[in-house]
Amino acid sequence: MTDFNVTRTRFHLPDGVIYLDGNSLGPLPSGAVDRATRAMENEWGEMLIGGWNTAGWIDLPTTLGDRIAPLIGAAPGTTLVGDTLSIRLYQALGAALGLTDRRVVLTDSGNFPSDLYMARGLLKTLGQGHQLRIVDPEAVADALTQEVGVLMLTQVDYRTGRMHDMAALTAQAHAMGALTVWDLAHSAGAVPVDLAGAGADFAVGCTYKFLNGGPGAPAFIHVSPRHADTAPTLLNGWLGHAAPFAFEAGYRPAPGIARMRVGTPPVIQMRVLEAALDIWDDVDMADLRARSIALSDCFIAGVEAACPALTLASPRDPHQRGSQVSFRFADGYAAMQALIARGVIGDFRAPDIMRFGITPLYTTRADIDAAVNHLAEVIATRAYDDPAFRARRAVT
Repeated sequence: MTDFNVTRTRFHLPDGVIYLDGNSLGPLPSGAVDRATRAMENEWGEMLIGGWNTAGWIDLPTTLGDRIAPLIGAAPGTTLVGDTLSIRLYQALGAALGLTDRRVVLTDSGNFPSDLYMARGLLKTLGQGHQLRIVDPEAVADALTQEVGVLMLTQVDYRTGRMHDMAALTAQAHAMGALTVWDLAHSAGAVPVDLAGAGADFAVGCTYKFLNGGPGAPAFIHVSPRHADTAPTLLNGWLGHAAPFAFEAGYRPAPGIARMRVGTPPVIQMRVLEAALDIWDDVDMADLRARSIALSDCFIAGVEAACPALTLASPRDPHQRGSQVSFRFADGYAAMQALIARGVIGDFRAPDIMRFGITPLYTTRADIDAAVNHLAEVIATRAYDDPAFRARRAVT
């Protein structure tokens, strides 16, 4: 059984802060600074260019991918780390479209906007009648027709935490002859994921949220083994070449997941991620999910009892919700700033969503109770009317 009192000690959490924003950026793992320092001093400092071989830098995308694989229900050798989530989404969608003659990509309005931007840019580049079809999240199943070539969804809605049934929708897509691309940005490290069991074709995700890899931490991509040697590549970076150090003029994709490599691995950031992943060695995802549901249900009950002006935006059924709770409030931005000033850190998403990430690795019942009390005081005293809390900052 996972000891969450122990996992909490493996993070640096500032005194006086209740951190409920791990769904945006995880806190600093306690081993990350030492790992990064060793990478700079012992590896870069002493080995110089030799670090690529001697310290294994060149292998980090696959070794870290294999460490993430168990957290997303993927087989070894099917997941790769590096580059950004937007790049990974572009790759995965491009590969999926290259495996079908159909030209409709079905998605929903709960997708993170960047996914939609990247999809539109890719489809515009491809031309030839390709179309992005966007429906409400609840309408996805009904919109899956034989016109659809690729179903592209974010499993957990970034605003509300609403969670799609990956297994059911993947099975329905395959029955219609479509492929699937899943964005796990709010799933990996938050809820149990079973890509292999669901038969998902492609998946992508970031590592700086629930996986705690740090700001700008590299993203990951998963390719089902049945597509690994045939998935077309649209971004032909030199490290995805079958023989990158042969420096051939023509491009030959590497076999398997390695063909999805693009640019040079961000070594120091990957060492930080490596330290973050150490924590997961002692975590059982079933334990994590059970604790997440218990804490989330407690938070919902507390806020609804103390703050009737707020409206629950997340699904009430915990099995339809990821590891975050969102409430709607007309003055949500200012209220969140007032709450942050009290040391309770969540975040805001336009137009009126106050988001709270529930991360059992370090969130306690005492944190939940204190956060509810602070939020109740902010609402009751209208602390959010302070002009200082209404001034919009660049990052919300």
